[in-house]
Amino acid sequence: MAVAPPSYCFVAFPPRAKDGLVIFGKNSARPRDEVQEVVYFSAADHEPESKVECTYISISQVPRTHAVVISRPAWLWGAEMGANEHGVCIANEAINAREPAAETEALLGMDLVRLGLERGATAKEALDVIVTLLEEHGQGGNYYEDANSCHSFQSAYLIVDREEAWALETVGKYWAAEKITEGVKCICNQLSLTTKIDAEHPELRSYAQSQESITVQTMIDVLRDKASGVCVDSESFLTTASVVSVLPQNRSLPCIHYFTGTPDPSRSIFKPFIFVDDVKLVPKAQSPCFGDDDPAKKEPRFQEKPDRRHELYKAHEWARAVLESDEEQGQKLRKTMLELEKQGLEAMEEILTSSDPLDPTEVGDLFYDCVDTEIKFFK
Repeated sequence: MAVAPPSYCFVAFPPRAKDGLVIFGKNSARPRDEVQEVVYFSAADHEPESKVECTYISISQVPRTHAVVISRPAWLWGAEMGANEHGVCIANEAINAREPAAETEALLGMDLVRLGLERGATAKEALDVIVTLLEEHGQGGNYYEDANSCHSFQSAYLIVDREEAWALETVGKYWAAEKITEGVKCICNQLSLTTKIDAEHPELRSYAQSQESITVQTMIDVLRDKASGVCVDSESFLTTASVVSVLPQNRSLPCIHYFTGTPDPSRSIFKPFIFVDDVKLVPKAQSPCFGDDDPAKKEPRFQEKPDRRHELYKAHEWARAVLESDEEQGQKLRKTMLELEKQGLEAMEEILTSSDPLDPTEVGDLFYDCVDTEIKFFK
């Protein structure tokens, strides 16, 4: 069995987080060549006794699912991280435990992330969804798109809303959860069951000591930090996608979710997304669909590895090549990338501090426009 790469996810609560905001962050460390896509699914009603086809197994569907936006490895159904329309965010971590993880196909930890988001209107509801499905169906199966061997892991989760968070750790069908309502917390793949994380986790200590409060920019800087190991860039693994979510405890304000959709947050732009009724889909951040011919769905699985790169990923590959090969042009490119990101952060700050109600028509295509601008800039 492979060793799980060192992914990290964080949450910061007021007063440590600025302006009454709950700030959530996650880096997804995955195989270097794996593509992640950012996908939005609207709320939906479902027929009685219908089924939902997850990565490996089908389970009973619920009457209604919430709108969700997720970042996921393009070959599977679930998600590494994401949010729903009610301000619930969930991140998954593969953890190392003494009990071997099952190779038998069941629900992946990433399937449970998406199921929790689709069915839970609060962090506690999402927790209950995950543990109920875990106890009923179990967890297991290959976490990587690899026909040569099965890479199976136990799972931990950070489940967050505007008021509280839950750290959930699982081994097989067994689980333990801890409620979090204050301070700064982190979970990573080095945990054992019921491990408590200290409020001054090393990966945040220098930032927490140097600033009066933790901001969105602080969390982005943490996720970009390679020296601490939070941002993974090794021979086998890479931080393939990242997210930062801002959850105002004032419910009159919208939650804002920043996705990269591309590898290595130190070389990616965090782009904002806000839930409204008419969200514009973003095909340029979505991978090609292979339907029933997808090698991940056919048994034996993973006999081929199709090209899952989406347009944003391909544009980012060009930018990464420039950053690595041409120092002068790379510095100019990085400066412009950070300026684009800064403009987005400042625009979202205005929304959170404005006394005017949010106009849904102004943000329905927000993420679409940011992706489109980024691609045009790279070209």
